[in-house]
Amino acid sequence: MTTVQKIKEIEDEMATQKNKATSYHLGQLKAKLAKLRRELISPSGGGGGGPGIGFDVARTGVASVGFVGFPSVGKSTLMSKLTGTHSEVSEIDFTTLTTVPGTLKVHGAPIQILDLPGIIEGANDGRGRGRQVARTCNLIFIVLDVLKPLGDKKIIESELEGFGIRLNKKPPAILVRKKDKGGIAITNTVPLTNIDQEEIKAVLSEYKLSNVDVTIRQPNMTADDLVDVIEGNRVYIPALYIDAISIEELDLLYKIPHSVPISSREWLNIDELSEKMWDALELVRVYTKPRGQSPDYSAPVVLRRGRCSVEDFCNAIHKEIAKQMKYAVVWGASAKHSRGQKVGLDHILEDEDVVHIAKK
Repeated sequence: MTTVQKIKEIEDEMATQKNKATSYHLGQLKAKLAKLRRELISPSGGGGGGPGIGFDVARTGVASVGFVGFPSVGKSTLMSKLTGTHSEVSEIDFTTLTTVPGTLKVHGAPIQILDLPGIIEGANDGRGRGRQVARTCNLIFIVLDVLKPLGDKKIIESELEGFGIRLNKKPPAILVRKKDKGGIAITNTVPLTNIDQEEIKAVLSEYKLSNVDVTIRQPNMTADDLVDVIEGNRVYIPALYIDAISIEELDLLYKIPHSVPISSREWLNIDELSEKMWDALELVRVYTKPRGQSPDYSAPVVLRRGRCSVEDFCNAIHKEIAKQMKYAVVWGASAKHSRGQKVGLDHILEDEDVVHIAKK
């Protein structure tokens, strides 16, 4: 029996026995399903749907954005207009067979745009080329068919889940710590509303974890959350949903969360798409100010929020600068005074701050 057949068998059992199966048995089934999915994310051998020419794309720019969608929904047309990069466009399904890279400048920062092959239902089980979705993207644009946006959205999200990609989510606040002895100890600081201790123990048993401390701070935690933490190979990526629309359909599609309706043909709402992309990537622009000169606004140093200290700024320019720095002077949102603030390496910078580095 193939891995795909085993997955289908477990899914069928879960669907038919959900009401009468014990929580312990359901926990085991979910853990088995996750382990089989893992084999499809990183298969040991070759086979259909494996990496092909064009998928090992060199990273450029400060962040990468992947375009994902069903074939022939207009993602290649949109990318071509955004970046000037030509991707073969056709009404025929599966025109785009390899990743096509391009670059888009947003607020002076170069963003790498990747046109990925069309997703098809069942791609995460090895069919089509959807399994090659770039798990390393910093943001995913999901391009929907305006005629059936909610149906496409549900299928694509399911396929990406099968790749180990979690959209618009944060890693679960669950800690699983192995120990030499002492059995299983479960501590929760929030109520367990969607799982009980029996189901938790079933998941741990399937992974042969018999001596472990589990600390749960995740509200509404599920068995799937626990499995994700144990597997440890999930990636958490923000996503925006793009709908190729006419003006009449604009109000309807704005009701989809994280949705940005656009028209590549009429070039409608593209500015909002760029702004939403910038916000989702959580990038921070910092401008340099040489001594005795005006700030250089032409080439910002682009950092990622959460890694935007003065030390990160120095390292982005050259690793030796942090060692040579005596202090820095910062102007902008992170400074306490409009005339500038003298700070150290651990100072956190905000978007469009200006920084002068004084050396020892």
